[in-house]
Amino acid sequence: MTAPAPSVGTVVLILAAGQSSRMRGGDKLCELVDGVPLLRLQCERALGLGLPVYVALSSADHPRLALIADLPVNHLIVPEASEGMSGSMRGAVAQMPEWSHLLMVLPDLVEIETTDMAAVLAGPTIAPDALIWRGATEDLQPGHPILFDGSLRENFATISGDQGGNCIVRPYRDRMHLIPLPDQRARRDLDTPEDWAEFRAETGR
Repeated sequence: MTAPAPSVGTVVLILAAGQSSRMRGGDKLCELVDGVPLLRLQCERALGLGLPVYVALSSADHPRLALIADLPVNHLIVPEASEGMSGSMRGAVAQMPEWSHLLMVLPDLVEIETTDMAAVLAGPTIAPDALIWRGATEDLQPGHPILFDGSLRENFATISGDQGGNCIVRPYRDRMHLIPLPDQRARRDLDTPEDWAEFRAETGR
């Protein structure tokens, strides 16, 4: 889809341009959860916020695009994804309209629900002096999603490597507010076949 006209509102960015390199030939974002491919499920959850949703993809012919082609999300083709997470973020943000806040979502955090995203979006009301509001585990280990203030947009233009949002978060740790989410869902990503097997054994999903 073509990106909408520039806006100053809050937007959601789903980073779906990774290679699933630890899945040994599989694609974690194509794995089914409750009968729905994970990427589609996470897009549907993000759309539940009622905000513009952007999805970063590595190429226009990637099979992931077919999973969400009929959803009202904005597709961002990000060749920089070959550099790693930071490349994905840098390339995606460069294509996006101006925003007052950016909620960054990692789609392989399978247990993150719409309510968790909404809790992080409420961060500026809870801690108005912060610049970054970050989901955390119930014991306050930093995780995802992460909400960035619009004043940090220019910081995305120079990040590199595979550290992702940490490149931006680190210099502003004193302006970061953690928002605890239930259990360990803010950090539980499913990167390997073993992770998926464990998740399904525990949840039956």
